[in-house]
Amino acid sequence: MRRRSFIVTATAVLLMTGQAWAEKVPLNDVARYIQGITSATSDFTQINDDGTITTGTIFIKRPGRARFEYDPPDNSLVIAGGSQVAIFDPKSNVRPEQFPLARTPLNLILARNINFNQNNMIVGHREEGEATVVTVQDPKHPEYGNIQLKFTGNPVQLRQWVITNDAGQKTTVIMQQLQETSSIPSRKFNIPQEIAARGF
Repeated sequence: MRRRSFIVTATAVLLMTGQAWAEKVPLNDVARYIQGITSATSDFTQINDDGTITTGTIFIKRPGRARFEYDPPDNSLVIAGGSQVAIFDPKSNVRPEQFPLARTPLNLILARNINFNQNNMIVGHREEGEATVVTVQDPKHPEYGNIQLKFTGNPVQLRQWVITNDAGQKTTVIMQQLQETSSIPSRKFNIPQEIAARGF
């Protein structure tokens, strides 16, 4: 599917699905939904801060693990696992860039316990058309940035997020449909194993 067509389709699905739920989704329902995600996957479209668009597949295994496999011609790979995030660049012959997961807004939805009752954690909770948008930050380290989550309701489902990093750059991820899976192999989130497989 062409990238622009995917974005149009994803937006249409978001609006149609949300028509049955016109009220703002309560924070407790949002937290309960995220907490209930164990293993899930979805195709996604990513809009980068510079306006470029990439597509791929995301795998989530809470707590603490995620994998972004990007489609050709990009072929990049991002893994969150073992409390680290690693960015693999297929065009480079060097080891992946790594940094602590705790320093990224993604950690806020991959954490073992989702608690939105902490002071200064929720910095936005509003309706946007037929969707609910919740903006979350690390209350101890707001300088790390934030993640803006977009949900439809009845039942609650995550459709999109926008991560604003510590440099103010925004990355939007639009999910086609996040689906629970029975299991995702742990090796998909094993950064040292991926590094070894690539000969580093």
